[in-house]
Amino acid sequence: MNKGWNHELKRNLCFEDRYAKKVKIAVIQMKVDRDVDKNITVAEDFIRKSVYDGADMVVLPEMFCCPYETSNFPIYAELEGGDIYNRLSSIASRFGIYLVAGSVPEIDKFCRVYNTSYIFDRSGTKIGKHRKMHLFDIDVEGGQYFKESDTLTPGDSICVFNTEFGKMGLCICYDFRFVELSRIMVDEGANIIIVPAAFNMTTGPAHWENLFKMRAVDNQVYTIGAAPARDYDSSYTSYGNSIVVSPWGEVVNKMNEEEGYFIVDLDLNYIDKIRKELPLLKQRRHDIYTISNK
Repeated sequence: MNKGWNHELKRNLCFEDRYAKKVKIAVIQMKVDRDVDKNITVAEDFIRKSVYDGADMVVLPEMFCCPYETSNFPIYAELEGGDIYNRLSSIASRFGIYLVAGSVPEIDKFCRVYNTSYIFDRSGTKIGKHRKMHLFDIDVEGGQYFKESDTLTPGDSICVFNTEFGKMGLCICYDFRFVELSRIMVDEGANIIIVPAAFNMTTGPAHWENLFKMRAVDNQVYTIGAAPARDYDSSYTSYGNSIVVSPWGEVVNKMNEEEGYFIVDLDLNYIDKIRKELPLLKQRRHDIYTISNK
């Protein structure tokens, strides 16, 4: 059932009051197959269920359309405006939702490959795009080895996009570890930071929940992490545990490792309340320190 039919009315009413103060966001945690068509079909099925449950926005995981392997990225990569892009745009339009389309491999005209997230509004129009800026090159003794830079090129821009619910920031997985990026998004007006991500079985148990709590508390925003479901038959095993944390550092909702989705009803007035009671952002000493993205 499509409950997005009245989105134009909702949008017009919301913008009369500047921004709506409550938003329902669905976070999808799905297994990833080698078949792109199958992955998009699974994503669409979850989106349909989310819309039936009243979601305004749906967030997909990092690399939801192909296995998370460096060798795969050039094989699956498409130009912006390709088949995957158009299908995602069509899904957003058909269901009348904002769609944060996880991330997909994107290739440009110079044959550079990126880990890219597209954001579509209720009409299917692209309103944001982020290319992963910090590439996941790690080698943990006795744990995970991965080197995205073998096939990927880093992005060089920060993504903050506008909605009827206010501004939101987006980064991808490893980007979230870099504190400067989150603070810049918040300084540009983001009240929610969305993170399609695929932490693994080394970094996930150690850092996943801690990072979402820390970024939420430091910046007094909601943080949202959407991960692939865990698949032990995959060459890269996702930790799962998709999560939403409040600006007070409370876990609003969190999954385990299994496939599924949840919807959170976020009260954006709560951000204002926390920032009024504990005015961290206003109390910063800009006369003494500054944040640089160098």
